[in-house]
Amino acid sequence: MATVAVTDDTFDAEVRQSDLPVVVDFWAEWCGPCKQIGPALEELSAEMEGKVKIVKVDVDSNPNAPSQMGVRGIPALFIFKNGEVVSNRAGAAPKATLQSWIEDAI
Repeated sequence: MATVAVTDDTFDAEVRQSDLPVVVDFWAEWCGPCKQIGPALEELSAEMEGKVKIVKVDVDSNPNAPSQMGVRGIPALFIFKNGEVVSNRAGAAPKATLQSWIEDAI
C-alpha cells in the first residue's frame, strides 16, 4: 500500500480514528530532508502493510494539523496508536532506522 495523502479535513478520520497504528509524515515539497526519506517511507508502507498505515501531510497546504501537533520543523514524524501519539522524531534518517523506530513503537 502506498502512503496516503492526508489533509486537515481528513486528519482525524485517517489518523486518530484508524484501526491500525499510523505514522504521520509532516513534509513539504521544498524540503530536502523530506524528499530524502520519502522513498524509504513508501517502501516501508508496502512492506508493513496490514501492520501500520503511513500517511503524509503537506504542511504548506494543510497548516492546521501540524499546528495542532506543535510541529516546528520538518520532516516531523509522529506515530499514533489508538488515536494517541506514542512516539515522534524530527529530521531525516535511513530506512533501517525508521523501520526500527516504527517497529519499536507499534
